[in-house]
Amino acid sequence: MSRRHAREAALLTLFQLEFGANGVPADGASELALDEVEGITEKDLPYAHALVQGTHAHLEEIDAEIARLAKEWKLHRMAAVDRNLIRMAYYEMRYQDERIDPPVAINEAVELAKKYGSDDARRYVNGILAAMQKSL
Repeated sequence: MSRRHAREAALLTLFQLEFGANGVPADGASELALDEVEGITEKDLPYAHALVQGTHAHLEEIDAEIARLAKEWKLHRMAAVDRNLIRMAYYEMRYQDERIDPPVAINEAVELAKKYGSDDARRYVNGILAAMQKSL
């Protein structure tokens, strides 16, 4: 199993659910994301689905923490990729049953920010998640 592939699929699914897949259930959005993630396997799917469901289930608490720490940026003004990366990584660090070590979760989010975000996304995602790590 590749958690990196699972995280990538989960990020794309969260993005689609927020913006592009109105009315599409999470499984349908996941299917769309799976077509985009090179190298993903069936073994990666349970982790991807758990990330999407868990992040979505704790969205209100996660967004409140982001808003508290990202004082210069309103949540709705953040780039959607950055916002969903931060949400997903914080879920892994704070709420997931098998919590991910914060430096690992942050590094994985930064790597995905390099791939899907703007030039400044990796620094922004790293900064917000580092601040969130301190509140754990």
